[in-house]
Amino acid sequence: MRRARQRITTALTTIALAGQPLVASADSVIATEGEMVVTLLGTGTPAPLLDRFGYATLVSAGEQVLLFDVGRGAVQRLWQVGLLPGEVDEVFLTHYHSDHLISLPDLWLTSWLPPYGAKSDPLRITGPAGVRALTEGLSAAFAADIAIRIEDQNLPPAGVAWDVTEFTEDGVVYDENGITVTAFTVNHGEKIEPAVGYKITYGGHTVVLSGDTKKEAAVIEAATGADLLVHQVAMAAGAIADTPPVVAIMGHHTSPVEAGEGFAAAAPGLAVYSHIVRLGPPTAADISLEALIAQTRESYDGPLEVGADLMTITIGDEITVGTADTR
Repeated sequence: MRRARQRITTALTTIALAGQPLVASADSVIATEGEMVVTLLGTGTPAPLLDRFGYATLVSAGEQVLLFDVGRGAVQRLWQVGLLPGEVDEVFLTHYHSDHLISLPDLWLTSWLPPYGAKSDPLRITGPAGVRALTEGLSAAFAADIAIRIEDQNLPPAGVAWDVTEFTEDGVVYDENGITVTAFTVNHGEKIEPAVGYKITYGGHTVVLSGDTKKEAAVIEAATGADLLVHQVAMAAGAIADTPPVVAIMGHHTSPVEAGEGFAAAAPGLAVYSHIVRLGPPTAADISLEALIAQTRESYDGPLEVGADLMTITIGDEITVGTADTR
Protein backbone atom coordinates (compact mmCIF):
# COMPACT_ATOMS: atom_id res chain seq x y z
CA MET A 1 0.00 0.00 0.00
CA ARG A 2 2.87 2.39 0.78
CA ARG A 3 4.29 2.12 -2.76
CA ALA A 4 0.78 2.54 -4.21
CA ARG A 5 0.26 5.74 -2.19
CA GLN A 6 3.57 7.14 -3.47
CA ARG A 7 2.58 6.37 -7.05
CA ILE A 8 -0.88 7.88 -6.70
CA THR A 9 0.38 10.94 -4.84
CA THR A 10 2.56 11.60 -7.88
CA ALA A 11 -0.48 11.16 -10.11
CA LEU A 12 -2.48 13.61 -8.01
CA THR A 13 0.30 16.18 -8.25
CA THR A 14 0.36 15.71 -12.02
CA ILE A 15 -3.39 16.31 -12.21
CA ALA A 16 -3.06 19.46 -10.11
CA LEU A 17 -0.30 20.81 -12.31
CA ALA A 18 -2.47 20.11 -15.33
CA GLY A 19 -5.05 22.55 -14.05
CA GLN A 20 -7.31 20.21 -12.09
CA PRO A 21 -6.68 21.39 -8.53
CA LEU A 22 -6.07 18.83 -5.85
CA VAL A 23 -8.81 19.48 -3.32
CA ALA A 24 -7.21 17.91 -0.24
CA SER A 25 -4.33 16.03 1.28
CA ALA A 26 -5.22 12.48 2.26
CA ASP A 27 -3.37 12.82 5.57
CA SER A 28 -6.54 13.45 7.56
CA VAL A 29 -8.20 10.19 6.44
CA ILE A 30 -5.17 7.85 6.50
CA ALA A 31 -4.43 6.26 9.86
CA THR A 32 -1.04 6.43 11.50
CA GLU A 33 0.44 3.33 13.11
CA GLY A 34 -1.81 1.88 15.80
CA GLU A 35 -4.79 4.05 14.88
CA MET A 36 -7.99 3.60 12.93
CA VAL A 37 -9.59 6.43 10.98
CA VAL A 38 -13.22 6.16 9.87
CA THR A 39 -14.44 8.68 7.28
CA LEU A 40 -18.12 9.05 6.50
CA LEU A 41 -17.90 9.69 2.77
CA GLY A 42 -21.67 9.64 2.39
CA THR A 43 -24.33 9.63 5.10
CA GLY A 44 -27.42 9.83 2.92
CA THR A 45 -30.05 7.69 1.26
CA PRO A 46 -31.54 7.34 -2.24
CA ALA A 47 -32.54 11.03 -1.98
CA PRO A 48 -30.31 12.97 -4.44
CA LEU A 49 -29.14 15.53 -1.89
CA LEU A 50 -26.01 17.61 -2.40
CA ASP A 51 -25.08 17.75 1.29
CA ARG A 52 -25.61 14.06 1.98
CA PHE A 53 -24.27 11.75 -0.72
CA GLY A 54 -25.10 8.04 -0.82
CA TYR A 55 -23.93 5.77 1.96
CA ALA A 56 -20.22 4.96 1.90
CA THR A 57 -17.81 4.56 4.80
CA LEU A 58 -14.02 4.53 4.55
CA VAL A 59 -11.90 2.72 7.14
CA SER A 60 -8.12 3.21 7.23
CA ALA A 61 -5.86 1.07 9.41
CA GLY A 62 -2.67 -0.94 9.05
CA GLU A 63 -1.77 0.73 5.73
CA GLN A 64 -5.06 -0.55 4.30
CA VAL A 65 -7.92 1.53 2.88
CA LEU A 66 -11.23 -0.33 3.04
CA LEU A 67 -14.50 0.97 1.60
CA PHE A 68 -17.83 -0.22 2.95
CA ASP A 69 -20.62 0.32 0.41
CA VAL A 70 -20.33 2.63 -2.58
CA GLY A 71 -23.31 4.94 -2.64
CA ARG A 72 -23.92 7.86 -4.99
CA GLY A 73 -20.94 10.24 -5.15
CA ALA A 74 -18.45 7.98 -3.36
CA VAL A 75 -15.74 8.57 -5.97
CA GLN A 76 -16.23 12.34 -5.77
CA ARG A 77 -15.96 12.21 -1.98
CA LEU A 78 -12.75 10.16 -2.28
CA TRP A 79 -11.38 12.87 -4.55
CA GLN A 80 -12.36 15.55 -2.05
CA VAL A 81 -10.28 13.90 0.67
CA GLY A 82 -7.31 13.43 -1.63
CA LEU A 83 -7.74 9.77 -2.54
CA LEU A 84 -8.07 8.23 -5.97
CA PRO A 85 -10.28 5.22 -6.70
CA GLY A 86 -7.17 3.10 -7.21
CA GLU A 87 -6.15 3.62 -3.58
CA VAL A 88 -9.04 1.55 -2.24
CA ASP A 89 -7.63 -1.83 -1.26
CA GLU A 90 -10.95 -3.64 -0.90
CA VAL A 91 -14.67 -2.96 -1.20
CA PHE A 92 -17.22 -4.55 1.14
CA LEU A 93 -20.96 -4.57 0.39
CA THR A 94 -23.67 -4.86 3.03
CA HIS A 95 -26.59 -5.67 0.70
CA TYR A 96 -27.79 -5.08 -2.83
CA HIS A 97 -30.03 -2.03 -2.69
CA SER A 98 -28.92 0.36 -5.42
CA ASP A 99 -28.22 3.27 -3.06
CA HIS A 100 -25.42 1.22 -1.49
CA LEU A 101 -23.62 0.30 -4.69
CA ILE A 102 -24.59 2.70 -7.47
CA SER A 103 -21.04 4.12 -7.62
CA LEU A 104 -19.36 0.72 -7.76
CA PRO A 105 -18.95 0.78 -11.57
CA ASP A 106 -17.53 4.31 -11.29
CA LEU A 107 -14.97 3.21 -8.69
CA TRP A 108 -14.08 0.07 -10.63
CA LEU A 109 -13.66 1.62 -14.06
CA THR A 110 -12.19 4.96 -13.03
CA SER A 111 -9.53 3.24 -10.91
CA TRP A 112 -8.37 1.54 -14.14
CA LEU A 113 -7.83 4.80 -15.98
CA PRO A 114 -4.61 6.77 -15.87
CA PRO A 115 -4.08 9.01 -14.00
CA TYR A 116 -6.94 8.14 -11.65
CA GLY A 117 -5.42 4.92 -10.37
CA ALA A 118 -3.99 3.09 -13.38
CA LYS A 119 -4.80 -0.22 -11.75
CA SER A 120 -3.11 -3.22 -13.27
CA ASP A 121 -4.58 -5.72 -10.83
CA PRO A 122 -8.19 -6.77 -10.15
CA LEU A 123 -10.48 -4.81 -7.84
CA ARG A 124 -10.98 -6.78 -4.66
CA ILE A 125 -14.57 -6.95 -3.48
CA THR A 126 -16.26 -8.87 -0.67
CA GLY A 127 -19.95 -9.35 -0.09
CA PRO A 128 -22.72 -11.80 0.77
CA ALA A 129 -24.24 -14.15 -1.78
CA GLY A 130 -24.90 -12.22 -4.98
CA VAL A 131 -21.68 -10.26 -5.28
CA ARG A 132 -20.25 -12.57 -7.94
CA ALA A 133 -23.37 -12.22 -10.10
CA LEU A 134 -23.20 -8.44 -9.61
CA THR A 135 -19.61 -8.19 -10.80
CA GLU A 136 -20.23 -10.51 -13.74
CA GLY A 137 -23.19 -8.35 -14.73
CA LEU A 138 -21.12 -5.17 -14.58
CA SER A 139 -18.41 -6.75 -16.70
CA ALA A 140 -21.03 -7.67 -19.29
CA ALA A 141 -22.68 -4.24 -19.15
CA PHE A 142 -19.40 -2.41 -19.80
CA ALA A 143 -17.84 -4.98 -22.13
CA ALA A 144 -17.87 -2.63 -25.14
CA ASP A 145 -16.20 0.21 -23.23
CA ILE A 146 -13.61 -2.18 -21.79
CA ALA A 147 -12.77 -3.64 -25.19
CA ILE A 148 -12.38 -0.18 -26.74
CA ARG A 149 -10.07 1.05 -23.98
CA ILE A 150 -7.91 -2.07 -24.14
CA GLU A 151 -7.47 -1.65 -27.90
CA ASP A 152 -7.33 2.14 -28.05
CA GLN A 153 -5.39 2.96 -24.87
CA ASN A 154 -3.58 -0.34 -24.36
CA LEU A 155 -4.91 -0.60 -20.82
CA PRO A 156 -4.14 -3.89 -19.02
CA PRO A 157 -7.10 -6.29 -18.97
CA ALA A 158 -6.14 -7.43 -15.47
CA GLY A 159 -6.80 -3.92 -14.18
CA VAL A 160 -10.50 -4.22 -14.94
CA ALA A 161 -10.94 -7.73 -13.61
CA TRP A 162 -12.52 -8.61 -10.26
CA ASP A 163 -11.15 -10.51 -7.26
CA VAL A 164 -14.37 -11.64 -5.58
CA THR A 165 -14.90 -13.04 -2.11
CA GLU A 166 -18.49 -14.21 -1.68
CA PHE A 167 -19.67 -15.54 1.67
CA THR A 168 -22.84 -17.30 2.77
CA GLU A 169 -22.22 -17.52 6.52
CA ASP A 170 -21.36 -15.09 9.27
CA GLY A 171 -17.74 -14.93 10.30
CA VAL A 172 -14.34 -13.51 9.38
CA VAL A 173 -14.23 -12.42 5.73
CA TYR A 174 -10.95 -10.46 5.75
CA ASP A 175 -7.78 -10.88 7.79
CA GLU A 176 -4.74 -8.95 6.56
CA ASN A 177 -2.08 -6.65 8.02
CA GLY A 178 -3.56 -6.98 11.48
CA ILE A 179 -7.07 -5.97 10.31
CA THR A 180 -9.93 -8.41 10.79
CA VAL A 181 -13.35 -7.87 9.24
CA THR A 182 -16.21 -10.02 10.50
CA ALA A 183 -19.61 -10.12 8.79
CA PHE A 184 -22.82 -10.67 10.74
CA THR A 185 -26.41 -11.02 9.53
CA VAL A 186 -28.82 -8.15 10.21
CA ASN A 187 -32.57 -7.76 9.73
CA HIS A 188 -33.39 -5.38 6.89
CA GLY A 189 -36.71 -7.14 6.29
CA GLU A 190 -37.63 -10.69 5.39
CA LYS A 191 -37.58 -9.97 1.65
CA ILE A 192 -34.27 -8.07 1.75
CA GLU A 193 -31.78 -10.86 2.11
CA PRO A 194 -28.89 -11.20 2.42
CA ALA A 195 -28.10 -8.13 4.51
CA VAL A 196 -25.08 -7.84 6.79
CA GLY A 197 -23.18 -5.52 9.08
CA TYR A 198 -19.43 -5.55 9.63
CA LYS A 199 -17.13 -5.54 12.66
CA ILE A 200 -13.62 -4.25 11.95
CA THR A 201 -10.83 -4.77 14.48
CA TYR A 202 -7.25 -3.52 14.49
CA GLY A 203 -4.66 -2.95 17.20
CA GLY A 204 -7.11 -3.55 20.03
CA HIS A 205 -9.68 -1.16 18.52
CA THR A 206 -13.11 -2.07 17.18
CA VAL A 207 -15.45 -0.35 14.73
CA VAL A 208 -18.92 -1.71 13.95
CA LEU A 209 -21.03 -0.73 10.94
CA SER A 210 -24.66 -1.74 11.37
CA GLY A 211 -25.62 -1.80 7.71
CA ASP A 212 -29.30 -1.22 6.98
CA THR A 213 -31.32 -2.95 9.67
CA LYS A 214 -34.17 -2.90 12.12
CA LYS A 215 -33.22 -3.00 15.79
CA GLU A 216 -31.08 -6.13 15.79
CA ALA A 217 -29.48 -8.17 18.58
CA ALA A 218 -26.54 -9.09 16.32
CA VAL A 219 -25.57 -5.41 16.05
CA ILE A 220 -25.69 -5.00 19.83
CA GLU A 221 -23.60 -8.13 20.32
CA ALA A 222 -20.98 -7.04 17.78
CA ALA A 223 -20.84 -3.49 19.16
CA THR A 224 -20.69 -4.29 22.87
CA GLY A 225 -17.60 -2.53 24.16
CA ALA A 226 -16.62 -1.30 20.69
CA ASP A 227 -14.83 2.00 20.23
CA LEU A 228 -17.26 3.13 17.54
CA LEU A 229 -20.70 2.07 16.35
CA VAL A 230 -21.90 3.63 13.08
CA HIS A 231 -25.63 3.01 12.87
CA GLN A 232 -28.38 3.86 10.42
CA VAL A 233 -31.61 5.56 11.47
CA ALA A 234 -34.99 6.49 9.96
CA MET A 235 -37.67 9.09 10.74
CA ALA A 236 -40.93 10.09 9.04
CA ALA A 237 -43.33 12.99 9.50
CA GLY A 238 -46.28 14.70 7.90
CA ALA A 239 -49.02 13.27 5.73
CA ILE A 240 -46.74 10.78 4.02
CA ALA A 241 -45.77 9.10 7.29
CA ASP A 242 -48.88 6.89 7.18
CA THR A 243 -48.74 6.05 3.48
CA PRO A 244 -48.00 2.40 2.62
CA PRO A 245 -44.64 3.06 0.90
CA VAL A 246 -43.30 5.06 3.86
CA VAL A 247 -44.68 2.61 6.42
CA ALA A 248 -42.87 -0.13 4.51
CA ILE A 249 -39.60 1.83 4.46
CA MET A 250 -39.80 2.57 8.17
CA GLY A 251 -40.43 -1.12 8.78
CA HIS A 252 -37.02 -1.90 7.29
CA HIS A 253 -35.06 0.51 9.47
CA THR A 254 -34.35 1.54 13.05
CA SER A 255 -36.08 4.47 14.74
CA PRO A 256 -34.09 6.91 16.91
CA VAL A 257 -35.59 5.50 20.12
CA GLU A 258 -34.82 1.93 19.02
CA ALA A 259 -31.29 2.90 18.00
CA GLY A 260 -30.82 4.57 21.39
CA GLU A 261 -31.90 1.37 23.13
CA GLY A 262 -29.26 -0.50 21.14
CA PHE A 263 -26.60 2.09 21.98
CA ALA A 264 -27.45 1.85 25.67
CA ALA A 265 -27.15 -1.94 25.59
CA ALA A 266 -23.88 -2.01 23.62
CA ALA A 267 -22.25 1.01 25.33
CA PRO A 268 -19.77 1.85 22.54
CA GLY A 269 -17.14 4.53 23.09
CA LEU A 270 -19.05 6.61 20.53
CA ALA A 271 -22.28 6.11 18.59
CA VAL A 272 -22.58 7.88 15.23
CA TYR A 273 -25.56 8.06 12.91
CA SER A 274 -25.13 7.55 9.17
CA HIS A 275 -27.53 6.58 6.37
CA ILE A 276 -29.94 9.08 7.90
CA VAL A 277 -33.43 8.56 6.45
CA ARG A 278 -35.74 11.55 6.90
CA LEU A 279 -39.07 11.26 5.09
CA GLY A 280 -41.47 14.18 5.04
CA PRO A 281 -41.55 17.93 4.38
CA PRO A 282 -37.97 19.28 4.58
CA THR A 283 -38.98 21.84 7.20
CA ALA A 284 -40.91 19.40 9.42
CA ALA A 285 -39.68 19.72 13.00
CA ASP A 286 -40.37 16.03 13.67
CA ILE A 287 -37.59 14.97 11.29
CA SER A 288 -35.07 17.68 12.10
CA LEU A 289 -31.62 16.72 13.33
CA GLU A 290 -32.58 18.27 16.66
CA ALA A 291 -35.55 15.91 16.84
CA LEU A 292 -33.28 13.00 15.92
CA ILE A 293 -31.05 13.77 18.88
CA ALA A 294 -33.96 14.40 21.24
CA GLN A 295 -35.68 11.13 20.36
CA THR A 296 -32.43 9.21 20.75
CA ARG A 297 -31.94 10.78 24.18
CA GLU A 298 -35.20 9.23 25.31
CA SER A 299 -33.35 5.91 25.54
CA TYR A 300 -29.63 6.76 25.50
CA ASP A 301 -27.51 9.34 27.29
CA GLY A 302 -24.03 8.30 26.13
CA PRO A 303 -21.62 9.78 23.55
CA LEU A 304 -23.47 10.52 20.30
CA GLU A 305 -22.78 12.24 16.98
CA VAL A 306 -25.07 12.83 14.02
CA GLY A 307 -22.85 11.97 11.09
CA ALA A 308 -22.18 14.35 8.23
CA ASP A 309 -20.43 13.77 4.93
CA LEU A 310 -16.65 13.94 5.33
CA MET A 311 -16.80 13.53 9.12
CA THR A 312 -13.73 11.69 10.41
CA ILE A 313 -13.48 9.64 13.60
CA THR A 314 -9.92 8.86 14.68
CA ILE A 315 -9.55 6.00 17.14
CA GLY A 316 -6.32 5.76 19.09
CA ASP A 317 -5.62 6.48 22.74
CA GLU A 318 -8.70 8.69 22.48
CA ILE A 319 -11.62 9.01 20.07
CA THR A 320 -11.63 12.32 18.23
CA VAL A 321 -14.20 13.63 15.77
CA GLY A 322 -13.37 16.08 13.01
CA THR A 323 -13.89 16.88 9.37
CA ALA A 324 -11.69 15.62 6.56
CA ASP A 325 -9.23 18.29 5.47
CA THR A 326 -10.61 19.54 2.16
CA ARG A 327 -8.81 22.88 2.02
